[in-house]
Amino acid sequence: MSEITPDSVGSQTPRWSSYARNTAFVLLALVIFLFGLELMLSTLQHLGKPAAEAIILATSNPFTALFIGLLITAIIQSSTATTSMTVALVASGSLTLESAVPIVMGANIGTTITSTIVSLGFLPRKKEFRRAVAAGTYHDFFNILTVVILFPLEYYFHFLSFLSRKLAITLFHQPWLSAKGFAHIGLGLGTITDALVSLIGNGFVLIVLSLVILFGSILFFRKVLTSQLGLGSSDRFQRFFFQKPLKSFAWGALTTAAIRSSSVTTSLVVPLVAKKVVKLRSAVPFILGANLGTTFSALLAALMNSQTAISIALAHVLFNLIGVLLFGLTPYIREIPVQLAQRLGRLTLRYRLAGLLYLLLSFFFIPFSLIYFNRDAVAVTELTYQRIENNHRSFFTVIAKTFENQSVSTRSVYDEENAAEPSQIYSVYRKNNVLIINNELFEMNKPGFCRDGEDAQGKFRMCIREIMPSLTTNPGQTFASVFVFEKTHDADPAQSTWYYIGAEDNLVVRRERRQSGQTVLVEELIAAKRK
Repeated sequence: MSEITPDSVGSQTPRWSSYARNTAFVLLALVIFLFGLELMLSTLQHLGKPAAEAIILATSNPFTALFIGLLITAIIQSSTATTSMTVALVASGSLTLESAVPIVMGANIGTTITSTIVSLGFLPRKKEFRRAVAAGTYHDFFNILTVVILFPLEYYFHFLSFLSRKLAITLFHQPWLSAKGFAHIGLGLGTITDALVSLIGNGFVLIVLSLVILFGSILFFRKVLTSQLGLGSSDRFQRFFFQKPLKSFAWGALTTAAIRSSSVTTSLVVPLVAKKVVKLRSAVPFILGANLGTTFSALLAALMNSQTAISIALAHVLFNLIGVLLFGLTPYIREIPVQLAQRLGRLTLRYRLAGLLYLLLSFFFIPFSLIYFNRDAVAVTELTYQRIENNHRSFFTVIAKTFENQSVSTRSVYDEENAAEPSQIYSVYRKNNVLIINNELFEMNKPGFCRDGEDAQGKFRMCIREIMPSLTTNPGQTFASVFVFEKTHDADPAQSTWYYIGAEDNLVVRRERRQSGQTVLVEELIAAKRK
């Protein structure tokens, strides 16, 4: 039995001191991360509705949103930063859930550029270069193939956004954390961010500052934990993480969640495979775990925000989880990314520049080209509504901007004539018989069809009462195929809201609020002018 001497105690003191210091650094990095996120959220809200409209229009095309996510992540080499920024945009109302999901998909592809770049470092050594390229691009092919499968499902059926929204409603009735609430335990992050926004005032400066803080905290966090875990050593990395597939997967997820970077953990695999310390197939579970672990930061960021923000974080988790189930556990299918990576590796034996060409084409040339060719002309329509409430008549204007050849548009509401800024901006999506207006879902079905739901006012039931062949709201203003919906909340069944939806134009032609059978509010579209 060894005896603890004063000398041995003294020798252990610096080690415990180092642990305490690094723990303090980790906590500091976490606080800075949350502060940067809250500052970005406050800044986006400070920028107002025009900024929100610009972001919504830029990402309304799902293909464009996908490649925006890819390019941003490829440039800054951090999907954690991209997804955390996306969560902040969703939480601030500047980005819809449906627009955010493709960005997250693109970020998953963009983050793989780091390991691909690392593999190019083995260019002078032919055989090592082949293995390095295979290891570096496996992560690429895994995410690309997952996008190939899930993007069409999201594009046509809103698969991920629908599923994540349902999970968010079921599991998270309200945010678990609140950056504003940190003030109650002495941090006061919300107070500081509000003061900074008021003091600086310039939206561009605030956005840059929040990005620097957010990205800096991630780098700081990564450096501290990499040093603490000793991940800079490939030998230690190999001995610790690649013994059994399940253990390797778990360590990949935990390590990446801890250091908030799948780029670092997957890049460390490249030299191990290149030097034949680890076989590619043995490294696959670790890479898959790392891919899932990278979702932790976005989930953490979302838990301090709205339910919609939690939904996009869950969409990120679902994307990676489904990818792992498909390409990690499904026989035959799991061989596809391995075979593609190995074939690209063999190709580099014959053509050394094939790896570099693949990098430039996949991460820069193709995304830029597709963004350019997917540009859409925007049709602008000015809608004039009249509002009658308590015998008082008023008017408001809605500017509808619609991408031609797509059922995607934004609506900017101006309560007063010649108003400088809209009072509200919301998105409208139409897919088949489902219309989503400002997060309100209308399903075009038969009269008598009802669906149950839940919103901020509680549980409700929405039913189709009638389908009108046409509805005239003003002389010369007639709308065809008008679906009449009645929405009633369980908490107040005496009050109901009636929506008259023009199915061909995706417009709310008329909205009524009724109390005990009496109409107390009417909003009616009286003019629509193409600008």
